[in-house]
Amino acid sequence: MNTSSTLQPAALGWGAELRAMLMLAWPLALTNLSQVALVLTDTIFLGHLGELPLAAATLGGNLHFIAMALPFGLAFAATAMMAQERGRVRRHMREMRRTFRQAVWLGAAVYIPIALLLWNSAPILRATGQQADLAEAAQTFTRAMMWGLFPFYGFMLLRGFLSALERPRAALWVSLAAVGLNAVLSYTLVLGAFGIPSLGVLGAGIASATSNIVMFVGLAVLVSLDRRFSRFRLAGRFWRTDWHRMAELLRIGLPIAGTMLLEIGIFSGTALIMGWFGSMAVAAHAVALQTASACFMIPMGISQAATARVGLAAGASNAIGVRLAGWTAIGLAAAFMAVTATLLFLFPERLAALFLAPELEDTRRLAATLLIVAGLFQLADGVQVAAAGALRGLKDTRLPLLFAALGYWGLGLPFGLLLVYGVGLGPLGIWLGLAAGLAIVAVLMTWRWRVLTTAAA
Repeated sequence: MNTSSTLQPAALGWGAELRAMLMLAWPLALTNLSQVALVLTDTIFLGHLGELPLAAATLGGNLHFIAMALPFGLAFAATAMMAQERGRVRRHMREMRRTFRQAVWLGAAVYIPIALLLWNSAPILRATGQQADLAEAAQTFTRAMMWGLFPFYGFMLLRGFLSALERPRAALWVSLAAVGLNAVLSYTLVLGAFGIPSLGVLGAGIASATSNIVMFVGLAVLVSLDRRFSRFRLAGRFWRTDWHRMAELLRIGLPIAGTMLLEIGIFSGTALIMGWFGSMAVAAHAVALQTASACFMIPMGISQAATARVGLAAGASNAIGVRLAGWTAIGLAAAFMAVTATLLFLFPERLAALFLAPELEDTRRLAATLLIVAGLFQLADGVQVAAAGALRGLKDTRLPLLFAALGYWGLGLPFGLLLVYGVGLGPLGIWLGLAAGLAIVAVLMTWRWRVLTTAAA
């Protein structure tokens, strides 16, 4: 039985909760940054090949992330369930093992249709109005990337298991090793080195898929060798099914997946809209989005820590601990994003220049403008993801889905399109719409958290 003091959060004050949150959040945040680093590495190398390869990888990557929404939702649901099961302490090892097992089975079931979608991505992209050569190049990227999708889902489940145990560092070390591997593979396969010809977007996809496979295998080996984790026997009786637990995973995970699909979809949808303005706009969008995504990974780590900390307190029926964990996460995410917003306001040109060749001056200027807009929504983005993570710790996922639908698609996107076509702001208008949508979602998520925790106090 785990007797760690973190299972008695009622005794913690704000300072102690902040320390506990930081101890859990920083490895998760750095792990998330390592995931972004995989994409950033590909983006930097592809950017030196020209606008078309960069734009193709951006469109293909966006479609890949849309397809990952359901696996992400299931993995986050499994993390919340395992955290609450550990919080209840009694028989938590068996309960966590069963949840992990059913999450693997569900992930395997959804992988097949997702793989078929990614394999046939060119017709999908052409149907959205993308140029034929851009769609074909994007499909080349997704066909390579798809082989690493299920292993990455397995890595996410193992990381969620470690997060519920508040021991996420093993996932961090594996991720950092994968970043180094991906850098070597991308340099070799994208640009061509060591006697291997340049494979362009295909090489980027192969490098990323290989890195994801290595991440899963590496973490699985570490978990199996460490006695603190191997005693859970995650692979024990793996053939057994638990339909009730599967139903609960779907009940919690599907709304999370829907929320993520709406959020991923809005950013991916904007990439498709950028395609209407040409490859220069898509490339500038890619630079701004990758930079904003890198900033977002820190509050995402805080959000994942909030799910675990809130889940532990909720499993122990500790209303005070729930409130402490959630509000600490929201405040911490807001503080960090205030810093990143300042950096984006001050150095947009320098950041854009990191991704684009010197001769792409017009693309660099547009990317710098979009980075300034990204600075506008940093604070809202941090608050909404931290609040969503805290709500997941309470298994509250349905209303956040409605909030995302209203904020991103009901208000944010129409406002952005109005600025594009009604005011004539072009690509800038879409990003201003994104900022408005994120602000609305942040307000609604925080309101929901306040209502639930006030009622339970």
